[in-house]
Amino acid sequence: MDEEYDVIVLGTGLKECILSGLLSVDGLKVLHMDRNDYYGGESTSLNLIQLWKRFRGSDKPPAHLGLSRDYNVDMVPKFMMANGTLVRVLIHTDVTKYLYFKAVDGSFVYNKGKVHKVPATDMEALKSPLMGIFEKRRARKFIIYVQDYDESDPKTHEGMDLTRVTTRELIAKYGLDDNTVDFIGHALALHRDDRYLDEPALDTVKRMKLYSESFARFQGGSPYIYPLYGLGELPQAFARLSAVYGGTYMLNKPECKVEFNEEGQVIGVTSGETARCKKVVCDPSYLPNKVRKVGRVARAIAIMNHPIPNTNDSHSAQVILPQKQLGRKSDMYLFCCSYSHNVAPKGKFIAFVSTEAETDQPEIELKPGIDLLGPVEELFFDIYDRYEPVNEPSLDNCFISTSYDATTHFESTVMDVLNMYTMITGKAVDLSVDLSAATAAEE
Repeated sequence: MDEEYDVIVLGTGLKECILSGLLSVDGLKVLHMDRNDYYGGESTSLNLIQLWKRFRGSDKPPAHLGLSRDYNVDMVPKFMMANGTLVRVLIHTDVTKYLYFKAVDGSFVYNKGKVHKVPATDMEALKSPLMGIFEKRRARKFIIYVQDYDESDPKTHEGMDLTRVTTRELIAKYGLDDNTVDFIGHALALHRDDRYLDEPALDTVKRMKLYSESFARFQGGSPYIYPLYGLGELPQAFARLSAVYGGTYMLNKPECKVEFNEEGQVIGVTSGETARCKKVVCDPSYLPNKVRKVGRVARAIAIMNHPIPNTNDSHSAQVILPQKQLGRKSDMYLFCCSYSHNVAPKGKFIAFVSTEAETDQPEIELKPGIDLLGPVEELFFDIYDRYEPVNEPSLDNCFISTSYDATTHFESTVMDVLNMYTMITGKAVDLSVDLSAATAAEE
């Protein structure tokens, strides 16, 4: 192992694997190590026995739940926007040839105690029970403005400079009520809180466009796609990609100790012997003295024998519960997938409820989401700390990812990856790719 690498990557979480793949494709010499004997780090997928060991302390799950190996339960469940940045990165690296995706059935929003389909087009807005008759017309006008908006064509701007006009001002122009703003901001634009209202409207308009373009892509009931067999497939696909480009993967390497010179710059990683390197990329657990805690994620994991009620029998679905509807500071997310994505045996559904923890009692905090699930066969609670780096990468050459947040879609995760890539290499990833390269698996 005593040789020099351009980059050593520690941890096989999703962010680290994407970076390792991108850097390998760029021709850098990459060594990728993990202290665990499995792929995925925090973002791993567990079978039933592993799930029982982790949350129940035994390796004997009840027989009626079916075969352990038929379960792939993601610890950080997130759907992908069909035209989103992650899909572009997957296509850019050509890792899509190792993966099969399937469209997600439904996208919903919680409003005034009920679950509603998120209206993605102007026609759906007219049918949506979320709004009264006059509000529907106003919302339709706004959605058409967003659909027609083209940053490079001032004729579509209606005299507004969206880099200056705030979202609040843009919405006021269309006279939309708070209720409509709530589902547009949180379920279409996927903002996590209400700060966006006082920020330039361009970001919200771009997010809404991404939603509707992704929605149109697979003609399904949602803008989201998800890999068959769950997200555990992604780190492994990137490991295969890295190997094709000469990268080296090593699992089960305990004590990965990052070594520094007198100036505090990274010089290598020791695990038994020392591998020298110019840069280290890792998750927060490998350099705990260079990160700070910024929050906690509370999550419930349920095994059920039915879809989430009021989601049109969707075998896979996301429900967003905007903070305002619950009197909270941050949104809550429901995520459901099932045997149709090969993550559970036939007839079984896996549901997750997640949010940024605001108290020390996740069971109580998550109750509004859990109540929407209907009867559950098994329920597990998980709470973990979120960290972000506090080091200066230009001084120590350590590039540390932030922990995964509570959202059930990938947009925030992949932005972190792209920012890290630019810090490491000094350039941006080329995301102008042919989106048709990622096809959804046929039924």
